[in-house]
Amino acid sequence: MSELIKKQLNDAKSLMEKAIAHTDNELSKIRAGKASPAMLDGLVVDYYGTPTPLTQIGNVNTPDARTLVIQPWEKSLLGPIEKAIKESNLGFNPQNDGVIIRINVPPLTEERRRDLVKKLKAEAEGGKVAIRNIRKDINDKIKKLKSEGVSEDEMKVGEADVQKLTDGYIVKVDQLSEAKEKDIMTV
Repeated sequence: MSELIKKQLNDAKSLMEKAIAHTDNELSKIRAGKASPAMLDGLVVDYYGTPTPLTQIGNVNTPDARTLVIQPWEKSLLGPIEKAIKESNLGFNPQNDGVIIRINVPPLTEERRRDLVKKLKAEAEGGKVAIRNIRKDINDKIKKLKSEGVSEDEMKVGEADVQKLTDGYIVKVDQLSEAKEKDIMTV
């Protein structure tokens, strides 16, 4: 196999690894009944007029499976953090005691679990689409290698290898999705 095709395969592998990592990260944000600091990862707080990620202005901990505790580095941020949580549409009701903010994570209803599974499936499908798009881009690059003297047979072998990679990474997305779905549906 030509070095040019090997390079394309390595590129495909690294891009697909990134797609898997991104999908895994997105799936970790979907709550599964247990409190997790990742639930607040996307939360942005107004920090003196600048939108700032919550993780940069305080600590988020989970003292138990049903509670999140946010301890800002500045007491003056308690109000803005509380406001950001209420406006975030996460369905949490923060309790501010003047020192920390507590969030009691309610248990999931059956209906909410089904909604979360739908969201999970959409995220997983997004991961699969990203992997298929990488396959398409790499196959296009392999076809363009014909002008650089790569034979038809080598191109076919390269495309088959890209397909094997794609299939393997699609299976990984399915495994991540199944594990998360099991986690969500476990009462």
